[in-house]
Amino acid sequence: MPLKRGYNDCIKTIIPVRDFLDVMSGKWKFPIIVSIGVGNDRFVDIQESIPGITPKVLAKELKELEKHQLIKRTVLSEYPVKIIYTHEPYADTLTPIIYAMKDWGINHRKKVIGT
Repeated sequence: MPLKRGYNDCIKTIIPVRDFLDVMSGKWKFPIIVSIGVGNDRFVDIQESIPGITPKVLAKELKELEKHQLIKRTVLSEYPVKIIYTHEPYADTLTPIIYAMKDWGINHRKKVIGT
């Protein structure tokens, strides 16, 4: 029996969305991307800009974002050694998604809470 058209269309959407969610899952990756995008390039600055994130979680998330080529970790050979984090150009592809999520969140808050 051939697969229904709806099934194939659904799979063609679900698989790439699942890939996206696998990379950007969790509550910390988007805030980290935004923090680095607005100019926080040192570990402590990123941590202070994201309420509630622990150093251990931030370190783990930074490694994952680097692995997925969204951020770059650079060690500057100064004294003391300085480590900075910057966006890779690939991270810019998330900008429209971030703004769409922001707009949705604002509208949802108005609808549900009324503020």
